[in-house]
Amino acid sequence: MASILQSADSSLHRPKLQNGEECFSSTAIMGKQTALLEKLNRLSESHGEISAGSGMLTGVIALCLSFLCFLGVLAFHFPEYLTTPELRKAYNVDVLRGVMLGAMVIAGALSLANIVFGRARWLAATAFGFVALTAVLGGHTVPVKDFPDGTPYVGLDWFVLDLLGSTLIFVFIEKLFALKRAQPVFRSEWQTDFHHFLVNHLLVGFILLATNKLVHAGFGWALSDTLQSAIRSLPFVAELFLIVLVADLVQYWTHRAYHEVPFLWRFHAVHHSAKCMDWLAGSRQHVLEVIATRTLVLAPIFVLGFSKEVIDAYIIIVGFQAVFNHANVSVKLGPLSYLIVTPNFHHWHHSQDREALDRNYAAHFAFLDYLFGTAVKADRAWPDHYGVKGDYMPNGFVKQQAFPFLWKGETSTTPDQIG
Repeated sequence: MASILQSADSSLHRPKLQNGEECFSSTAIMGKQTALLEKLNRLSESHGEISAGSGMLTGVIALCLSFLCFLGVLAFHFPEYLTTPELRKAYNVDVLRGVMLGAMVIAGALSLANIVFGRARWLAATAFGFVALTAVLGGHTVPVKDFPDGTPYVGLDWFVLDLLGSTLIFVFIEKLFALKRAQPVFRSEWQTDFHHFLVNHLLVGFILLATNKLVHAGFGWALSDTLQSAIRSLPFVAELFLIVLVADLVQYWTHRAYHEVPFLWRFHAVHHSAKCMDWLAGSRQHVLEVIATRTLVLAPIFVLGFSKEVIDAYIIIVGFQAVFNHANVSVKLGPLSYLIVTPNFHHWHHSQDREALDRNYAAHFAFLDYLFGTAVKADRAWPDHYGVKGDYMPNGFVKQQAFPFLWKGETSTTPDQIG
């Protein structure tokens, strides 16, 4: 990444007049703007380690924070269209205002420092521009007025908050307990996984609507007040264990079907196409698989009628494990690794090594795979290679969403043969 950006820096030429003075004509300004956009595009398309001391690391941090602040101020202005109704009930707006102010100060300070010391000024200027634009639009002081419910929306607030929180938490964990220390944060194909992350978050409203309608339409007949009352009468820990166990049993057999039914593998292969494992890799999923899996997993939760407190705790567990188990981390839990799913356990599931194919399906409880005979048996601690066997999955979000419908492979091919 550093070499690409250094070459990008040298591509900005200042047009000058014959007397050596800078040309501030409209053509020159447009030329600078075009060159800046080209450099930003190169930045977004590059990957690799960012060299320290060049201003690139602090510049990227400032750019990310400032852009998230800009998105945040848009959400403050248009909450009915850019925020998630379920999420609005959970967060404190005053706390978010404080977070935005802090992010603006950090981004502004980093970008100004780089401008003053002449380090990656083009990047610093872009970041400072987003900070200034956010401030002009009202920044953290934008008042949120009453607005109607039930409007169509995209989950911009969910995207901003989850990206900021996940990055701070899991990049720190990956650096502290790294499995592959040489793997950079911006590793190859990070752009594809980021696009999956973005779309899955923005479409949260559509996914929730589709899932709820399918669950109510397909399983409403099975509701029983007596059964639900019995479930809610359980102690909190017992009810929490039950919801995780029930959800994981459904997840296990659904996941196994994705591997063993060739047509379903077309969709699930998208998730397995990631060649590097980190906190962002788990976001790579086909939208239809997301809807199908959530519908099937939520069905028994809906029918059994677990309490809100238990469901909230379950959501936290699911959210953490879904990211953590894909992360580039090496943790040792001893005998617990036979009970709960760890990064080591799930990394094997993503391996294309022969002994790992169609193994380790559980999402929460590893003992399910030992119980059903699908746990990996290997003579080494970690797999050698990730991704689909044969590397036939195209890169890019749009191409991967289209893949199940366009792939010309033999549908009778078994998962063992195709990855």
